[in-house]
Amino acid sequence: MLKYWIGFNKVPGIGSKRLRALIHAFGDVEAAWHADEKDLAAVGLDQRSLKNLLSARRTLDLDAELARLEETDIQVLTWDDPEYPANLKRIESPPPVLYVRGALSLEDEWAVAVVGTRRATSYDQEVTRKITAGLVQAGTTIVSGLARGVDAIAHQTALEMGGRTLAVLGHGLDRIYPPEHRQLAQKIVQQGALISEQPLGTRPESRNFPARNRIISGLSLAVLVVACPWNSGAIITAKHGLEQGREVFAVPGGILSRNSEGPNRLIKEGATLVTSANDILDALNLSQAAQYVDARLTLPEDPQEAHLLQFLSSEPRHVDVLGREAQMPVSQVSSLLAMMELKGLVRSVGGMKYVLARDL
Repeated sequence: MLKYWIGFNKVPGIGSKRLRALIHAFGDVEAAWHADEKDLAAVGLDQRSLKNLLSARRTLDLDAELARLEETDIQVLTWDDPEYPANLKRIESPPPVLYVRGALSLEDEWAVAVVGTRRATSYDQEVTRKITAGLVQAGTTIVSGLARGVDAIAHQTALEMGGRTLAVLGHGLDRIYPPEHRQLAQKIVQQGALISEQPLGTRPESRNFPARNRIISGLSLAVLVVACPWNSGAIITAKHGLEQGREVFAVPGGILSRNSEGPNRLIKEGATLVTSANDILDALNLSQAAQYVDARLTLPEDPQEAHLLQFLSSEPRHVDVLGREAQMPVSQVSSLLAMMELKGLVRSVGGMKYVLARDL
């Protein structure tokens, strides 16, 4: 079945929405790949996408494509795989296929994207190191794009501190761009992963990078913009984050600096101003991310917790109300909520009220 996912991923014009429609119509990717031309058109494929798909079916050797991947150290994840990143799967249009070199981990659910300018000043570099170090100390995974400047410093800081970091690329994983980051990329593979939705052989073309930015934000609970002009990839990542329901944080800067245009404007438009990692950790309740991971690894799934989750949302709910709705004693509800908070499933907002920690 995997080869058909790989095949669709190489067809221009068929992204996540169209592929989801095809799977819904035909039952699975294999049936969709072999579907009759008239049936494909009836599902709603436009002429260009239909033409591209028919051409791919004639020219692609899917067995050869799969064999080529199996000869590498690259893992291919699809929507059907339990290893597919949970945060990313919850966005509106998650990539149907992810190519991964390295290893994803449960702790990567507690991730923050750190992005910014490629032309980082010495001040920008120092701020990136300081805030990234604080995030890593709390057990947070750092996500960025392997670009020059802020991205590279965020990755390098995470590595130096023994933390995890994920680099999302806008090209195939058989290439590294910029080329001077090959050694950095290899280190990331040892303490995290390189990730791309682009098939092997895809060149680092500028048109692919805005789309990869939605993956950077999608993998993360929040986006931190350190320094950048307003018309930059970091701002695109922040906007994707807002659309995905992520919190956006920004480091303020001098009003005469072009690298401060982006963060300062984000703050004016509602982003949270930060001057330290604690500002982010407190806002996201991530001060004990490492303990959350340990709890998720050691504590089994509990049907009572699953039942209680049905009555929680982003709106604060008092334990008494939860007890009545879930038909549980308040003492039991309180005990369950304490354990669920340790797992990172819920968050206390004071006054014996709780909310979901994130969209589940």
